[in-house]
Amino acid sequence: MSAYSIILKTPAAFLLMMFALFLMIGQTAAFLLSLREGRNRNGLLAAALHLLAGFLLFVALLDGYDVIKYPSIPRRSTTGSGIIQAIPWMVYAALEVLSAGILTLQFRAYLRYRSSTVTPDAIRQTVDLLPEGICVSDADGTVRLANLKMNALCRELTGERLADSRRLWSYLLHNGEDQNGKWLIRTPRGEAWLFGKEAILSDGKEYQRIGAVNVTERYRITEELRKKNVHLQDVQHRMKEAVELSGEMFVRQEEVNARSALHNELGQVLLLGRRWLEHPESTDRDMVVVMTRQMNSFLLRERESPEPETGDQLRQAIRMAENIGVAVELRGEPPEDGYARAILAQAVRECAANTVKHAEGDRLYAEINNQDEGLRILITNNGGPPKGPVAESGGLLSLRSAVETAGGRMTVQSAPRFSLTLSF
Repeated sequence: MSAYSIILKTPAAFLLMMFALFLMIGQTAAFLLSLREGRNRNGLLAAALHLLAGFLLFVALLDGYDVIKYPSIPRRSTTGSGIIQAIPWMVYAALEVLSAGILTLQFRAYLRYRSSTVTPDAIRQTVDLLPEGICVSDADGTVRLANLKMNALCRELTGERLADSRRLWSYLLHNGEDQNGKWLIRTPRGEAWLFGKEAILSDGKEYQRIGAVNVTERYRITEELRKKNVHLQDVQHRMKEAVELSGEMFVRQEEVNARSALHNELGQVLLLGRRWLEHPESTDRDMVVVMTRQMNSFLLRERESPEPETGDQLRQAIRMAENIGVAVELRGEPPEDGYARAILAQAVRECAANTVKHAEGDRLYAEINNQDEGLRILITNNGGPPKGPVAESGGLLSLRSAVETAGGRMTVQSAPRFSLTLSF
């Protein structure tokens, strides 16, 4: 077996020495990892002894290589140096192979340890990967722990790196929105973050922890709800105004109806009285007396309200028309519906009064057509035609309001003769 000194001038010696160097670097790394992770004493001692053995092997190989490579340098000859060079090179190669195997086992044990144990590096990496921001500092603001997200938020908001937590919190107080002890702030990118601060105790020392949570989506939903709430308040306000306005309109409509009813009743009483004065033989005197008393009582406010009408309103309207000298002729089947029948009765009363006052006639014709497309009523008289367009006021205006309220349509024609058309 060749001694180490024989191969010193060959590339094999250089390869042995360089491999020893790489082994020593790996042994150093294994020792430092064991020391940092705080593993048990046996493992740490084994790593230290392996590093020492690797260092001695590298020094021995380097010493022999240096003597051959630089022979001009004066050296003191020692017995140990000769022994090292006399050892067969295969022994050094075997030691390096053995060292490489031990180093491989050490790294495998380290990886197994990292995968089964929560190490400080694992904790730090986990904290850095969190989507929320975390910062732990001393009471004076010195940062002890800050993950990547909190550092990025601090730089985005303040333009500075996170070195003092008090400066970051002061910025939040001046630029954020108070949310029950927490502070909401919008970043230049449009995100919404909620920052909170609390004190924590560890080993008898107090620290300050600042947390940041991304609430962009919740903030957007809150803003939408806030806008909808403002819209609902506006709608509620408008509905309130509409209710008040509708109530006022209802009161005014009732006043108009009452005045129109008073106008109609008063006109009929006056026409009935004139009829009795001109033709007492054909007028029901008792009805004249009753209606005159009712109207006088209403006008003099002897009763709070007139007694309601009883019986069929259409028959009463026809009877009233006959008492003022107007004969009513119905052509077709009168409607049975209460509201439509009441409107027809109102139309008969109004047209009968106008026949006497304006047309000087004595007959009223009501043609009723009830077909599939709806109800149509045409009212005419035998009096003279109007001298011009009929102005709707008083009774006609009240009649139109009643017809349109019922969903119908009213048409007044003055030429070639007066006609009133009701369509439902």
